[in-house]
Amino acid sequence: MTHLTSQTGFVQSFRICEASAPWMQAGASALRKQVFVQEQALFAGHDRDAIDDLAIPLVAIAENTANGPLVVGTVRIHEETPGIWWGSRLAVAPQWRRVGKLGSELIKLAVGTARARGAVEFHAHVQKQNAVLFRRLHWVVAAEIDLHGRPHVHMLAGLEHYTPIDDPVAGWQISAPSPVEAGT
Repeated sequence: MTHLTSQTGFVQSFRICEASAPWMQAGASALRKQVFVQEQALFAGHDRDAIDDLAIPLVAIAENTANGPLVVGTVRIHEETPGIWWGSRLAVAPQWRRVGKLGSELIKLAVGTARARGAVEFHAHVQKQNAVLFRRLHWVVAAEIDLHGRPHVHMLAGLEHYTPIDDPVAGWQISAPSPVEAGT
C-alpha cells in the first residue's frame, strides 16, 4: 500500500478531464467506493445507481506518481431533462484533499461541460459542510435537505461565472503542491 506524506516544495502535475479511458473510469469508481462507502459509510457495498448509466464521469489525475497516473478526484454529471444538469458524487481522495484546488477544478469542468451542452441550470446536492466551497464558486443554496441520513443543501450554480468547455476529454493541466509518497 502506498502511504503519502506532505512535503513542502513538491509540485504535482494534475490533469482535469473527462474519464475517457477504462482505467480512468475504474479509478473514479474505486475512489467513489473509498469515499462514499468506506470512509463516509453513506452506502453499503457500492454507491452505483441508475444515474451512472447516463452520467459523464470527470476526473482529476495526479500525473507523476511513482506508480504512474492516479485518479485522485472525481465527479459525475448528467442531463436530467433538456437544459437541466446535475452534478453528483464529487470526491477527492483523503490524502489529496490538502491540494485544495482539485474539488474546485472538477466543479469548473462539470459546470463548463454542461454549459457547452446547453445547460440553463446546473444543480447539486452538497453535503452541508462543503457548501462554503460551492458558495466561493458562485453557487447559491436553494433548499436544505436530508440525504442518506446527513444534512445536505440543494445548490444552483451561477452559470454566468463558468466558461463553456467544448472538449472535456482534453481538459486541462494544473500544478499544485501535493503529498508525495513516503521514501521518495
